Amino acid sequence: MSQQEITALQQQIGELKHKLAVLQKKSSGVEVANYTFNTLQGEVSLLNLFGESDTLLAIHNMGQGCRYCTLWADGFNGLLPHLESAMSVVLLSKDAPDVQRRFSSSRGWRFRLASHGGGDYIREQSVVDGEGNMPGAVVYVREENRIFRKNASVFGPGDNYCVMWDLLNMAGSGADSWTPQYNYWQRPRKMDDGGENLVE
Repeated sequence: MSQQEITALQQQIGELKHKLAVLQKKSSGVEVANYTFNTLQGEVSLLNLFGESDTLLAIHNMGQGCRYCTLWADGFNGLLPHLESAMSVVLLSKDAPDVQRRFSSSRGWRFRLASHGGGDYIREQSVVDGEGNMPGAVVYVREENRIFRKNASVFGPGDNYCVMWDLLNMAGSGADSWTPQYNYWQRPRKMDDGGENLVE
């Protein structure tokens, strides 16, 4: 494929993304229940999670056991101040609040956290119909005490929500040849300090 063909395809993708953005903006949404979640501070409702904003981005994270979800959240964490200038943001997972906090702290995440515990919320609000605990994001809007699910999208290798995929593609690699890890340190063949009491 020539560079001209690559550039033309990039332009087409940009045009399609613009059309998608127009449709997403026009979406009126579907009314949903005021679900409840667990946090370290106690039980909160979906309405509580909006805070002072009328728009809420709910990041559906599969929990600490998913390396891919960790990759996405690592990326979103860097964008968090920018995102929070436009809407409220919360990271939701099935993990208990204390587990969420420990893992979040180990990654340096700054998200507000809430646990759906695998209950009604994730069964009814999954980003893939009929599939619980799928990674993705949902944007909710509120009108007084009513909540509407405006838009949703699933996360997956090669998607639009992680810059890793496009950078790997540019290098001739991609989601089919690379898997995220929690860390990339590898034990040297020879430990200059002797290697005693090494935690890997």
